[in-house]
Amino acid sequence: QVQLVESGGGLVQPGGSLRLSCAASGIIFRLYAMGWYRQAPGKRRELVATITRDDSTNYVDSVKGRFTISRDNAKNTVYLQMNSLRPDDTAVYYCNAQFLRNDYWGQGTQVTVSS
Repeated sequence: QVQLVESGGGLVQPGGSLRLSCAASGIIFRLYAMGWYRQAPGKRRELVATITRDDSTNYVDSVKGRFTISRDNAKNTVYLQMNSLRPDDTAVYYCNAQFLRNDYWGQGTQVTVSS
């Protein structure tokens, strides 16, 4: 059974930082491209960042220079370090794993940026 379990969300003030984690089980983690997506109320889910199995990364323009995606294959975990958070970063953040036709999602973790 495949599971992606996100953690690390919460309430933070503008300018603050959070680190999200996504622990994967039931997959050969090192084979998968991993990603973080987010969905704000009333908006479509959007890509935030991805990391390939070769550690190539990609970011949506709005988070470049502020967010960093990384992975630890020994721990089957992908991270999203989020710095200089802004109110428009408020959303539910989802972890995604992709390999060939396999596409898995976590349950999401809420990030709220507010003073």
